[in-house]
Amino acid sequence: MPEETVKLYQLGTFAVGNRLLDPDERTVQARSGRSNTLTSGHRACQGCGEALGARYVLDAAMRAAEGRLVAVNATGCLEVFSTPYPESSWQLPWLHSLFGNAPAVASGVAAALKATGRTDIRVIAQGGDGGTLDIGFGCLSGMFERNDDVLYVCYDNEAYMNTGVQRSSATPAAARTANTKPVGDEPGNVFGQGKSAALIAMAHEIPYVATATVADLHDLERKVERAMELHGARYLHVLVPCPLGWGSAAADTIRIARLAGETGLFPVLEAELGEVVGVSRIRKRIPVEEYLRTQRRFAHLFGDPPRTDVIEQVQALADRNIRRFGLLEEE
Repeated sequence: MPEETVKLYQLGTFAVGNRLLDPDERTVQARSGRSNTLTSGHRACQGCGEALGARYVLDAAMRAAEGRLVAVNATGCLEVFSTPYPESSWQLPWLHSLFGNAPAVASGVAAALKATGRTDIRVIAQGGDGGTLDIGFGCLSGMFERNDDVLYVCYDNEAYMNTGVQRSSATPAAARTANTKPVGDEPGNVFGQGKSAALIAMAHEIPYVATATVADLHDLERKVERAMELHGARYLHVLVPCPLGWGSAAADTIRIARLAGETGLFPVLEAELGEVVGVSRIRKRIPVEEYLRTQRRFAHLFGDPPRTDVIEQVQALADRNIRRFGLLEEE
């Protein structure tokens, strides 16, 4: 039975505008032949950045792998909303692992395929920031150290959203979560903790590391395609705003992701073999206050009186990222 093409009904979106470009310049999402790997019927919240990120990444990876792709998924929001038993929204071979062992399971899948001579089938693993940076961190480092032929994708919504919005090591400073409440002089999540997943991955000197957001579809898909051109361990870290956990409007997901990059709070870059080879430069620098005001998790910073001291500390973090990675457009 021939494969049906996707009917594109959207109006007023960047994807529709992409169809005015030459075919080779269009995003995968603007093509009627996209795989729709994460299809309709899932139960993500309205405006879910993780659902967008997973669809964008997997469709691009499926195109790059010519449909020969296996996905391993850690426990978390993405697994819960996409596979409520006995249903599934995935249209590819898909395995659910435990919260912390998706990198190890994916490594095993890659080894099994290699042992049977199926070098044409590629493997992708995916999880949230909790399953990646906290619970699954040891397995992930092992995958990097062995240089297993897996692309691991972290969809970073900056907390444990599936279990009630608890802090993870990717939760930003000053954010309110269920266990980092701004009580008294406490600013919310404390400063000076957490991990930089991209820098840790780069320290392993694996073939490819990149960060991206759901706000720049061309950039995200290009990085997926570049990762799929390579073999060995590869890591992609995607910022995916969560309206529920961040206290933001469902319609603002893309805008907020864009602001995260334009403030410098989330540096967008790529590296090969441990060295930065490219950054997405900021064309118009935005103060962090504009980003923080879009989310109720930072509402305590704008009370009476406002916590200008904390806002200045957050701004200093963004300024450091801008200096560190050379994010400003050269004048």
